Amino acid sequence: MYGWAGKILRINLTDKSINEETIEESLLQRYIGGRGLGARVLYDEVGPGTEPLSPDNLLIFAAGPLTGTKAPSSSRYSMTTKSPLTGTICDANSGGKFGVFLKKCGLDAIIISGKSDKPVYITVFDKNVEIKDASHLWGKDTQETVLALKASEGGDISINCIGPAGENLVLISCVINDGSRALARGGGGAVMGSKNLKAVAVRGTGNVEVADPDFMKFMTYEANKLLKAHPITSKGLPELGSSMLVNVMNRAGIYPSRNFQNSTFDKASELSGETVADRLVTGKTGCRGCLIRCRRKIKTGNFEGEGPEYESSWALGPNCGIDDIEILAKANDQCARLGLDTISTGGTLACAMEMTENGVVDAGIRFGEKEKLLTMLQKIAFRDGFGDELAEGSWRFSEKYNVPQYAMQVKGLELPGYDPRGAQGQGLGYATSNRGGCHLRGGYMIGPEVLGTPRLINRISFIGKAGHTVQLQNIGAAADSLVVCRFAMFALSDNILARLLSAVTGIQYAPEDLMRAGERIFSIERLYNLREGFSGSDDILPSRLLNEPVKSGPVKGNVVHLEEMLKEYYEFRSWDENGIPKLGKLKELGLESIRNGS
Repeated sequence: MYGWAGKILRINLTDKSINEETIEESLLQRYIGGRGLGARVLYDEVGPGTEPLSPDNLLIFAAGPLTGTKAPSSSRYSMTTKSPLTGTICDANSGGKFGVFLKKCGLDAIIISGKSDKPVYITVFDKNVEIKDASHLWGKDTQETVLALKASEGGDISINCIGPAGENLVLISCVINDGSRALARGGGGAVMGSKNLKAVAVRGTGNVEVADPDFMKFMTYEANKLLKAHPITSKGLPELGSSMLVNVMNRAGIYPSRNFQNSTFDKASELSGETVADRLVTGKTGCRGCLIRCRRKIKTGNFEGEGPEYESSWALGPNCGIDDIEILAKANDQCARLGLDTISTGGTLACAMEMTENGVVDAGIRFGEKEKLLTMLQKIAFRDGFGDELAEGSWRFSEKYNVPQYAMQVKGLELPGYDPRGAQGQGLGYATSNRGGCHLRGGYMIGPEVLGTPRLINRISFIGKAGHTVQLQNIGAAADSLVVCRFAMFALSDNILARLLSAVTGIQYAPEDLMRAGERIFSIERLYNLREGFSGSDDILPSRLLNEPVKSGPVKGNVVHLEEMLKEYYEFRSWDENGIPKLGKLKELGLESIRNGS
């Protein structure tokens, strides 16, 4: 078998059992790997009503068939679990070396179940797997944990670990990879903490073989040529990082501020990629084998680190009424050390700020109070004082005080930094994303609606957006399963990805085969959520976005026309009026046997 190792490693932390199993090649062909493999395993093994923070939930770390090969922007992997924040299926992916080492260990995935009776960490070094005592690591932040493990286990390893936020079961916590990259959304850090699992370290020295080396060499050349030619992947991201989007989104009138009360930010330029490059950047870095190299090395005062990226600087900045890039750089670093998802943390703080200013509750922080930001992050991570309430996320926090309208979330997951009142398709994507309010899992409609990739469409119109959204959701699911960085998708088409997959596996994938696999993956995620009690009524946006017109700027007067788009979306996907896939569609995808949860 080429491309796939054909093996998964199962670790039960309750009885400390460790077993290697073979995966059927047909399953890998249909679900590809990464996100797709994780979704199928979670559907099969984490049954209805499973409590996300119970030993019965799984943590699934999965690589894809392109991981560890020379395919560009493919040194990535996925983590899948049932989210304690939303109750939905949830995946996240990250770059770095973890996925590559996983494949070099001869594994497609590590599946972790159970709960240890004391803090532990796992080492997977080629075929040597151990569960070790982590009492000395418990309480350390993520960077301290990485340094300690590299000192004790050897430096050439890759580490997923949690910080204090995950240990304290903060629902907006995340898993941090090698001290700076995040498996961010949905509270995966709390799942890891609930298992008393501090870290997973991997080191692999094997080879990842491909079926057709000559064809692979040619396709890699072709893919790299496209990345070098596209303005976003050859200029924008390499020179400015993801913060290249700040001025673009602000000019378009979709750069939200003050908990989405406004859709522009007066001092956006202070946070732009251009400003960061001029004032803070000392160099750049990137993932293994990636030409884009979008990560920024920065220095301000006595602080040195990486980032902040677009979403992080927006969530902790304009969304909270803060415009100090140096404070935001430190806040971003602190979130990484504590193990906090920056988008959900910023969204929860913005919700609390608005509630405070409107007299609902005194959360101890208001819009623009940058001097309190770092303190609030500590309080959330350690569930200290009012931070204990904020640690539950914006949806639960606002519901507690009977003001759900202040939480900018979908299915419990806080929204990212694009106001859909000025990008209608992105609003549809938020509403239908399987992991909740997400720009990526919902289909990155900002591409065609604002950036003009692959072609520019009318962002204000709500007619005809369903087809575009479905297509981007499906190819996105496939990319997350290969696993390929979403930034590379600006330049690489489904045809290129299908040919890369063919070269690696020796199995002929046409573009339509890849798209069908993406649709199958998106659909089984939908079926999982339906089985958990979600329905079409949960495909909704915050009332502010539906009923409060934008007050000023380029899209003044706009709201999201979700109802009209959603009807077309269900028809396009062959779902009924309640958002349930029809039997004919399930048969087409080979999913008819699990329609009723079987």
